[in-house]
Amino acid sequence: MEKRPVFELSAWRLLDTGLLDGASNMAIDEAILTAVAEGHSPPTLRFYGWQPPCVSVGYMQSMRGEIDLEACRRYGYTWVRRPTGGRAVLHIDELTYSVIAPSTEPRVSGNVLTAYRRLSQGLVEGLNALGCAIYQAEMQTAIKGDSAACFDLPSHYEVTALGRKLVGSAQMRRRGVVLQHGALPLHGDVARLVDILYLSSEARQALRAKIRERAVTLEEAAGRHISFEQAVAALSEGFARALALRLEPGGLTERERASVAALREKYLSDAWTFSK
Repeated sequence: MEKRPVFELSAWRLLDTGLLDGASNMAIDEAILTAVAEGHSPPTLRFYGWQPPCVSVGYMQSMRGEIDLEACRRYGYTWVRRPTGGRAVLHIDELTYSVIAPSTEPRVSGNVLTAYRRLSQGLVEGLNALGCAIYQAEMQTAIKGDSAACFDLPSHYEVTALGRKLVGSAQMRRRGVVLQHGALPLHGDVARLVDILYLSSEARQALRAKIRERAVTLEEAAGRHISFEQAVAALSEGFARALALRLEPGGLTERERASVAALREKYLSDAWTFSK
C-alpha cells in the first residue's frame, strides 16, 4: 500500500459560490485557473451548485451527437461543454468541488492519477466524517464502458460508497496549473441523465438499471439527508485535514470577476458548445 504523503501546512483560498448557471460555473473555474497561472491568485478550493440543472459534456464529447437538446428543454435543463475530459454529467441536486493549483504544488504534482489519489483523500476524509463508509476505487486494469454517462462506473481512485461510485471527477492541466472538479450527487435519482441521451427505449432502460446499480447518492450512502451546506462544511474540513491546508474563506478578485464576464460568453457560444 502506498504510504500517505506528509505535507507542510499551506494556505489555500476557500470559495463557496453557491448556485449558478452552467456557463458561469465553467467560466469561474477557468478564470481562477488563469489568475493562478499568472500569479494573481492563490491555490483555491471551490464549492458550487447548479441552477438551473445543467448537463455538462466532456471536452471531447459530441454535444449534438449524444445529448437530446429537445429533451433537455422539456425537463428545464441547460447544457455546457466542460474544459475537462470525461463523460456527460447531469448536475442536479448535487455539490460540485473544484481544486485549482499550480502543478508544482505538492498536493497536485506528478501525473494525473497521482493527483487524483491525493485529492481523493480529502473527499474520503470529509465524507467519512458524515458517517459514510467511503473508499477510493482500486486502480483499474482497464476502464470499460461505452456509454455517454459519467456515473456508469468508477475510474481510477474515484470515491465509492456501498461498492458504488459516489463522486465523479475530471482533470485538466493548462499553463502550469491543475484544475480538477467533481460532482457529488446529494440525493435524487442518479440515473436521470439517461432521459436526455440519444438512446433507444431498450438501451435507455438497460443503462438506467446499470447506473442505479453502479452509482449512489450521498443520502443513500449516509442513510440520511445531508444538505448542501453540511456537505460543504464536511468536505472543507476533510480537505484541510487530509492535505494539511489552512483554508481561508474569500471571494473572487476584481480581475477574476472581469475574466468571468468574458469567459461566460465563450461557454454560452455555439462555437464552443458544438465544437465537437
